[in-house]
Amino acid sequence: MLHAIVPLIPEFSRRFPLIQLELNTDEVVIDLLEQQTDIAIRIGELRDSTLHARSLGNSKLRLVASPAYLAECGEPESVADLVANHRLLGFCNLEQHNIWPIWRSEGELLHIKPTISASSGETLRQLAVNGMGIVRISDFLSREDVASGRLVPVLESQTHEMRHPIHAVYYRNSTLSARISCFLDYLAEQFASNTLL
Repeated sequence: MLHAIVPLIPEFSRRFPLIQLELNTDEVVIDLLEQQTDIAIRIGELRDSTLHARSLGNSKLRLVASPAYLAECGEPESVADLVANHRLLGFCNLEQHNIWPIWRSEGELLHIKPTISASSGETLRQLAVNGMGIVRISDFLSREDVASGRLVPVLESQTHEMRHPIHAVYYRNSTLSARISCFLDYLAEQFASNTLL
């Protein structure tokens, strides 16, 4: 989410100069109370029902690889070819992101076994750009690389579009502090009016 969040921070700081921000850029799910964190951005289905959530939108996911990888290994012609003959890049800490919606048969999902795993989408993007394999990542991470030709979509006809919901999650006692409310409103405004996703 760094690609989407970090560019929003300067304007927020100009609007609200007295609000101090501390960004934790780990891509692991944390306990907000234990880590003394006000807000976390979560991609995917929410599991913790004790949290309040504000929807920010949906993240489109796509399969991409670098032209160098495709020149070396060839473009996968089918799902069977993808699984049998290609290096797949996946998450080591978010197993649900290693389930790819690919048409193997009606309604079947592909549980991949990554050749290389990483804990962040940004790391996986860089691995793909550097020719290490095929990855399924959010459009906001791959958009610039696809536009510039550093990454190329693959198997588009055999994947159905999948989107993961994006939420800002927080604990709410009886009242929401003004600074948290300001940041939540700002995020919702920016995600709604911007081409972040």
